[in-house]
Amino acid sequence: MDLKNLPFRARGTPTTFVTYSSQKAASKFLDKTRNNKRGMGLFHGPPRSGKTSIIWNYATSTIPADHPVAIVDGNGMDETALLQAILDQFGYDVNFNSANERFNMVRVFVTQQASSGSAPFLVVENLDALEPSGQVALCELAALEVSGKCAIRMVLTSIQPMMPIVRKPTMKPILNRLTGEFQLKPLELKETRKYLRKKLIGAGCRNPEHVIPTDVCDRLHMESGGLPGVIDRLAAAAFSKCGKPPLKIDDVPRKGNPESPIDNIPVLSEEPQADVEPEIDSSLPHLIVTFEGKTVNKAEINKERFMIGRSEHNDLPIDHEYISRQHAVLVRIGNATVILDLKSRNETYVNGKSIDNQVLINNDIISIGDHRIKFVDLAVTQRASTPNEVDDATTVAKSLDKAAARRLLRAVGD
Repeated sequence: MDLKNLPFRARGTPTTFVTYSSQKAASKFLDKTRNNKRGMGLFHGPPRSGKTSIIWNYATSTIPADHPVAIVDGNGMDETALLQAILDQFGYDVNFNSANERFNMVRVFVTQQASSGSAPFLVVENLDALEPSGQVALCELAALEVSGKCAIRMVLTSIQPMMPIVRKPTMKPILNRLTGEFQLKPLELKETRKYLRKKLIGAGCRNPEHVIPTDVCDRLHMESGGLPGVIDRLAAAAFSKCGKPPLKIDDVPRKGNPESPIDNIPVLSEEPQADVEPEIDSSLPHLIVTFEGKTVNKAEINKERFMIGRSEHNDLPIDHEYISRQHAVLVRIGNATVILDLKSRNETYVNGKSIDNQVLINNDIISIGDHRIKFVDLAVTQRASTPNEVDDATTVAKSLDKAAARRLLRAVGD
């Protein structure tokens, strides 16, 4: 099976985002919550049900580019960590001395935005795992108002029922604002078939029905319960066992088999370890990532805007303390590839020189944190001037906060 991309990913942005009935209903719920002047929604779903992917797809495809968005995993976060994570996502890459300073900065930002008609949208995942002080900070944010409207619209997610949490006396500001709940449902049998085949097509497969026959699709649905994240893991494990398509029913791990628990099923998209080099299309511009002299990843630049950073939702995620959540973006304009620094804390370097933007040529070395990224494009050996589209975007970006700059850069080349 010769695929351009890995079809089944359990981490980061999906190679192909597949729509289905409950996902569409979830997106409508998110939109309704964001546009309600009291907007406070509870979004439930079991582990690996696709909540995070749905939220990120909604944020990047539906919310206007100038509208502030923060999506924070609250697992284990106290007040300080929660407020700092929110500030980071709103574009304030500054460390404050106290939780009060952080809260005041968030308060000033959200009230200013709400006053201008762009109330920020905040998603806090795993509310049930948020520390008590984090819950208190969330309530304080929920109480902020501008002209009788809530200054920040919120969606809270959990794998557990949240009403027992929000009914606590300390959570009254959230309960008073509550505008709706949504329970994400798994895929139906027909939707699982469509999901699997669209994933394969998105990865470059020309005959998905041959690769995963209908009876195998049905077995994957039965064993996964229709949960997208579990479908991905089971399909990845089946390919690992099969070696060569078509898949057979016996290739699919069985539910309850102690030899293949879900958490231990291999995932085709796991970040490569040292000296593991994934297959790429060498005819496309691509990146070779090294750390301490060892190759740790390769990636094709197969889209107009290619994000690099610490967050797992980047096109090239690199999890390291010296790399910002959204550190840099590669922009394709015609045959040129331009790298732009997104006001990262530790800057972006090309061939040892700190840059705001730089047209790349073959064999340029990009440095972010302690990682080195070799840019390979055999067709480009002479450096041209920066295209005007990028110059204009960079000039405007310097006057914006980091989050707004990132949204602007997404539009470059459109």
